[in-house]
Amino acid sequence: MTSILTNNSAMAALSTLRSISSSMEDTQSRISSGLRVGSASDNAAYWSIATTMRSDNQALSAVQDALGLGAAKVDTAYSGMESAIEVVKEIKAKLVAATEDGVDKTKIQEEIDQLQEQLVSIAEAASFSGENWLQTDLTAAGGSEVKSVVGSFVRDASGNVSVKKVDYTLDNTTVLFDVGGDTGILDAQTSIEQDSITLTVNKDGVETEVTVVSYTTDDVIADTGSVFTGDSATGGGRSYVKVGNDTWVEAVDQSTVATQEVAYNDGTTSWAIDTTKVPGTITTASVADLSINNSTTTGQLDQLIQMVDDALTSMTSAASSLGSISSRIDMQSEFVSKLSDSIEAGVGRLVDADMNEESTRLKALQTQQQLAIQALSIANSDSQNVLSLFR
Repeated sequence: MTSILTNNSAMAALSTLRSISSSMEDTQSRISSGLRVGSASDNAAYWSIATTMRSDNQALSAVQDALGLGAAKVDTAYSGMESAIEVVKEIKAKLVAATEDGVDKTKIQEEIDQLQEQLVSIAEAASFSGENWLQTDLTAAGGSEVKSVVGSFVRDASGNVSVKKVDYTLDNTTVLFDVGGDTGILDAQTSIEQDSITLTVNKDGVETEVTVVSYTTDDVIADTGSVFTGDSATGGGRSYVKVGNDTWVEAVDQSTVATQEVAYNDGTTSWAIDTTKVPGTITTASVADLSINNSTTTGQLDQLIQMVDDALTSMTSAASSLGSISSRIDMQSEFVSKLSDSIEAGVGRLVDADMNEESTRLKALQTQQQLAIQALSIANSDSQNVLSLFR
């Protein structure tokens, strides 16, 4: 039936054209945005996953920035520690040189003074973004302070998220200077004892080891009014006996300690070792403020050298820890970069449009649209044909 009121052919052609136009809009949207799933209406599940993972990827980008900042802090601290180690090595070498006979120790101290000032300069300069890991107020921090570097952003199987950190503890084994006290590696005070020697003495037939103050021949001579009689000497209020090569100890008249074996008989007096003369603390010193002069004994220098060597051991350990953290940050930064790329690629597989496929589809839809328009044009012309029936 032919009707001028209802044109079924035109309606069918129009419906087809509308469907093609809608498909073209979808295809053009995918081509322009590059996304197959651009909104939740396209694919709710994929859109939800992609949105969540893009959010995580942004967090990972922030982690990469934080790792860069953390690496700068660690590298600054490591560079400072490495430089400080070299300076402390020089101080140790100067002290060893001071043990040589005839050396002017005051001149060596002048060099040590400059090295100590350099240590302070290094510690003060080793700061990045307001963070200084070589000097801090350990006293105010309760003895230790934990510094953290952001390491990673983690989402577990339950969907819970957390930020993992790399910790580095500032304490008396890692900090060079404690600005609130004297507990850092370089400003920690060490007791310097009097020179001593451990001897075996015989009391009532029982041999006992005792540690007593020792003196060199020069020390004995320096004692006001020293008078030598063989291997014994008396000075300004003290008496001495020789117990080794250039080694003397204080002595008492054997008759006052009759239970002790005679250490030396000078023909006038029988001398016994004064076992009450135990070594005491002369002074306290640190690597940062140690001081020597021409009266500093070899024994005291040995103690100072040991103190500096102990500091070097602590500094080397701290530098090793900083180096390990730096290496870990580098590895973590590389991993985060690869992880971010993997997440981006995974999201792309879910939501990115296949441009080859979309371009092919667009060409086909354009052809279909042209045909649909032609079909609609033909269908609309049917009503014009009715006029020919009335001619």
